[in-house]
Amino acid sequence: MKSPKRVGKVWICVLVLLLYSTSCQAKDMEESGSKELGSVDGVVITEEQVRSRNAGELESLELEFLKAKAAFNRDEHKVLREALENIIREKLASDEADRRGIPVEKLFELEVQQKIKEPTVEEIDTFYEENSERIKMSKEEAVPLVRDYLKRVQAGRTKEEFLKELENNQKVIRAMGPYRVDVKAPGRPSKGPLSAPVELVYFSDFQCTYCKDFSRTLKRVTEQYGDKVRLVYRQYPLTAIHPDAQRAAEASLCADAQDRFWEMYDLLFENSENLKDENLLKIAEQTGLDAGNFQSCLTSGRYRSVVNEDIRAGATAGVEGTPTLFVNGRYLHGNYPYQDVVAVIDEELKLNNNPQ
Repeated sequence: MKSPKRVGKVWICVLVLLLYSTSCQAKDMEESGSKELGSVDGVVITEEQVRSRNAGELESLELEFLKAKAAFNRDEHKVLREALENIIREKLASDEADRRGIPVEKLFELEVQQKIKEPTVEEIDTFYEENSERIKMSKEEAVPLVRDYLKRVQAGRTKEEFLKELENNQKVIRAMGPYRVDVKAPGRPSKGPLSAPVELVYFSDFQCTYCKDFSRTLKRVTEQYGDKVRLVYRQYPLTAIHPDAQRAAEASLCADAQDRFWEMYDLLFENSENLKDENLLKIAEQTGLDAGNFQSCLTSGRYRSVVNEDIRAGATAGVEGTPTLFVNGRYLHGNYPYQDVVAVIDEELKLNNNPQ
């Protein structure tokens, strides 16, 4: 016969195991969304049910959180990089002032302030005429203000040129480069070689007017740079303001399944004001697609999940609207002019050829 003390120990072990098992089951239920949030007459209401009821709102809330987090990371990097640049400039100026045996203030007086020239009458007149719509005062009233503004611009430019000259004479290393995010997506529609030194990942909406304009800019870029760039298209339909953008996005991927994405891409933007299903079928025919396969693809919603994946990836990367372009992961939001886009591409090509 077992002693009462030993029996007691056995029951304690069994109780511990039962409690552990129950806690594990509760944890599993909680992790699976089955956490009890309420009940009615003993009928349990789970977290999974509650989340399912407002799934759309929760998804929108999560996307906003992802965008806010990305914006914070981007802004933090910007603040830190600006601080780094200021420290570098202060060090360059301080070293040069020490070398000359003068205060830093005197250095800038000699190299900047004393080199500023008075703007000419022609320069003031030209600036006023070019900006007359924004200057809400008479020319006589504006002249002193325009003169001061042009002198400040000249001072800033002269200071930048002086600091650049100082930097060229010293060894300056920046380990902190531009802010980048990973937006690569194998299998998405693309043009250009995988080996291209610059990858352009474009988040866009086929009903977006600015995207239509920016697509022309990107076409010019790809023609200009050839094999040096690779363009990747990712979907970001703004369904709250563009009700047909989601279907157009799915239609473009159905076209991609038949190796006709870029042909469809051009026609979707050309017809951006009418992207109802019936017109999508007409566009598909113009593109030379197999109409039956295309209609079956579109009706089935085969690529809906792919579009949603792109939307989530865009939010995670900080996409707040369209068009948004990532140049080797560098964020450019808005309908940037051609010159601004190629300036970033040229920087990337230079970095690729001369890595620090």
